[in-house]
Amino acid sequence: MKRTLPFLLSLVRQGSLVKQIIVALILGIAVGVLWPSGASSLEVLGSFFVSALKAVAPVLVFVLVAASIANQDTGSGGKIKSVLFLYILGTFSAALVAVIASFMFPTPIALVEVKDAVTAPGGITEVIRNLVFNLVDNPVKALANANYIGILAWAVSLGIALRHSSDETKKIVADLCNSVEYIVRLVIRLAPIGVFGLVAGVIATTGLEGMLSYVKLLVVLIGCMIFIALVVNPLLVWFYTRKNPFPLVWMCLRESGVTAFFTRSSAANIPVNMNLCRKLNLDENVYAISIPVGATINMAGAAVTITVLTLAAATTLNVHVDIGTALLLSLVATVCACGASGVPGGSLLLIPLACGLFGIEQNVAMQVVAVGFVIGVLQDSAETALNSSTDVLFTAAACEYNQRKEASVH
Repeated sequence: MKRTLPFLLSLVRQGSLVKQIIVALILGIAVGVLWPSGASSLEVLGSFFVSALKAVAPVLVFVLVAASIANQDTGSGGKIKSVLFLYILGTFSAALVAVIASFMFPTPIALVEVKDAVTAPGGITEVIRNLVFNLVDNPVKALANANYIGILAWAVSLGIALRHSSDETKKIVADLCNSVEYIVRLVIRLAPIGVFGLVAGVIATTGLEGMLSYVKLLVVLIGCMIFIALVVNPLLVWFYTRKNPFPLVWMCLRESGVTAFFTRSSAANIPVNMNLCRKLNLDENVYAISIPVGATINMAGAAVTITVLTLAAATTLNVHVDIGTALLLSLVATVCACGASGVPGGSLLLIPLACGLFGIEQNVAMQVVAVGFVIGVLQDSAETALNSSTDVLFTAAACEYNQRKEASVH
């Protein structure tokens, strides 16, 4: 018995998170269906996980954004600009696609304790007014109250200021960021427990209809990502290269996307992408920078996740979203996606920032994050596959564009 507990703890800590979440999902459904009276009490496990996310998310956003800006490489050269432009344009386009899909297929999701959980804005004017006042909030107060707009503003300001600091200071900031991400990884290891409690509680409260809403949400998410991979990205590549983009699109999806789907890590897929760039005979001076940078800021899949889940929360709470606010959400989702953490599920932790645009209370926003972990087995894999394969796709398109531009000059 003395050896059993350490063995179980080691299994939880080192085992596959995806497999653990699948098992927790199945157990949660089974308990919710077979023992609804007891399952409702298990909701405390989901609440514990949500509380842990609420505690770590504000600090993560602040440190991650500040460190990213402070340590940004400024000597990339002119050739990299076209790749960076494609990265940002592709991410913003993905957010717009997600907005349109959410308007076409509004998807309410099963949440608990949503009464009086939102102060709905009157329109784009009120949203911008709240945004401006949140930007100048006291930084300590912003962290304490999870004012993500204020946190983002202070993080950007601090990051810009730190760009002029010494290398030693920048290293300390980077080390602090890594330390916070380590804590986030520990919290995310609790996801199976949280998913079990959340699913069991939802099934006990709403029945299987609650889980059906999660399936619909997953269909919208995956559908958006497929549309971006097969329609939006090829259009952007054609605009740059004036060639049939699909041979390149299929190659990137086959040789980069499939690997990323199973590793669920853009960072882990960097060697695969570098090798594919060599295979395509791309300019090494470009891809040596664009591939690592793309693993950080080229986040079309993350933009889709943040936008769709935020608008699902707004639909659930009957918040009216006008066109102007939707465009502002696309911009915020693009910024959030570019700052998403490299850990699995990192994009989910930035959803509360986007929910803040609609006055959605943090507890509800964190429930939406927890729902993201429920569907994350497929969502996160598809998101990473889209993000990572697009790194090579846009790098190749930019290299082709640069070569055509240089040829026209000569």
